[in-house]
Amino acid sequence: MVLIVAAIGKSGSGKTTTIEYLINQFSVEGYKVGAIKHIHHKGFTIDTENKNSWRYAKAGAKIVAAISPDEIAIIKKVSQETNSLEMVIEIMKRECLDIIFIEGYHDLVAKRVDVTKIVVTKDDSMLQDVLCKTVEPIIAVSGLIAENLKVSTIQGYPVINIVKDGKKLVELIKQQLVIQKGSGN
Repeated sequence: MVLIVAAIGKSGSGKTTTIEYLINQFSVEGYKVGAIKHIHHKGFTIDTENKNSWRYAKAGAKIVAAISPDEIAIIKKVSQETNSLEMVIEIMKRECLDIIFIEGYHDLVAKRVDVTKIVVTKDDSMLQDVLCKTVEPIIAVSGLIAENLKVSTIQGYPVINIVKDGKKLVELIKQQLVIQKGSGN
C-alpha cells in the first residue's frame, strides 16, 4: 500500500518547501514518490489555448494525452462535483508508489484518517486554526512557525524546522511507512 502524506496549512506557510524537501529526500533514498498539488484558482489549466491538445478538448474529448520524448501529460476534463483527489490517488496507486505527497485540498484531507498530516503554518494563531480542523494522524508541525519557535514540541507534536532538522521529519514518515506495512494497509 502507498502512504499518503499531506502538508496542511494556508498559503505562504511553507508547504511547498516542506513537500519539495521530502520528495527530494525520499527520491534520493530510492523510494518511489508521487505528488499531488491542488490548484484552487478557478479557470486554471495546464493546457494552452489554441494548441492541438486544447483544441481536442474543446472539440469534446474528455481525456487528452500529450506525449513527448520526456513526459506524458494526461488532461481529463471534470466537473466541479467530481472528487478529483480520489480519482488521482487511485491512478497514482496503480504506479506502485511508496509515498504520495499532497499539497492543498485542506478541506478534503484534514478530516481523512487515512492521510498522515504535517501541519505547516506561519504562526501560532494559524496553527490553532488548522489544528482545530484537522484529525489524526498528525505527525509534526513545520513551516515558518518552526523558524521562530524555541520549543521542540507544541501540543504534543514535534516542531521541525525543515531547513535545519528536516531529517527528523523524514524519520517520522519512515516510521509511518513501517506502521502501515505492519498493519497491511
